[in-house]
Amino acid sequence: MSAEAARRILRLIWLAASLAAVLGLNPGALAASEASSDDTPDWRTVISRFAQEHFKNPAWGYSHSQRDYQLARELAAADRVALDDDVLYAAAYLHDVAMFEPWQKSGVDHADQGAAIVDTVLKNTGFPRKKIEAVRGAIRTHMFDRNPVGPEALYLHDADALDWLGAIGVARIIGLVDAHGGNPTGPEVIPMLESNLAKVPARVLSPAGKKRVPERVEQLRIFLQQLRQETDNLRLL
Repeated sequence: MSAEAARRILRLIWLAASLAAVLGLNPGALAASEASSDDTPDWRTVISRFAQEHFKNPAWGYSHSQRDYQLARELAAADRVALDDDVLYAAAYLHDVAMFEPWQKSGVDHADQGAAIVDTVLKNTGFPRKKIEAVRGAIRTHMFDRNPVGPEALYLHDADALDWLGAIGVARIIGLVDAHGGNPTGPEVIPMLESNLAKVPARVLSPAGKKRVPERVEQLRIFLQQLRQETDNLRLL
């Protein structure tokens, strides 16, 4: 190595040490800090992993949360409404947390219970604390029969409502049937689909959401009609 090259290397080391001193770190601590930051998952990753691990149900499990988040974004974009994506993401992925143990509470609607305890789930994830109340509000009103306040709550509400209709609405409800003949049976879940068909469409509130309703209503209506025709009005189901 030439003397000039050695001087350049020493100068670079000196500059790095000076920068570290300004930051209140030594070079080793700076490297360790960077490595630690890279290894720490962001709060969205933490929440997604949490939901994937704990929310296992064919009707309101992890995939339902994913669909609600994506559809809410699509509806808002179609209406040209800006959303706080932090609030929407947390609310969409955690809105059904109280449907599962140990977060559910007997005698308390899952939307109210989820809103009440969501801060304990978000604690230490890095989620912005100042946005938790907005997440509570969106979770509390996500069901179709409730009245959302604010854009994140509105579009989560409509996405969740639309997920009860169409082909996906059928798949969710049929997925609840006990394969071993226990409850619910096939015939027992059909009234749930008929109830969704009767009650949900009028409760989709956003302009973009309303545009999605007719197609999904028709899909569900045709399924129920065909099912009755092919099963002697459900007698052979």
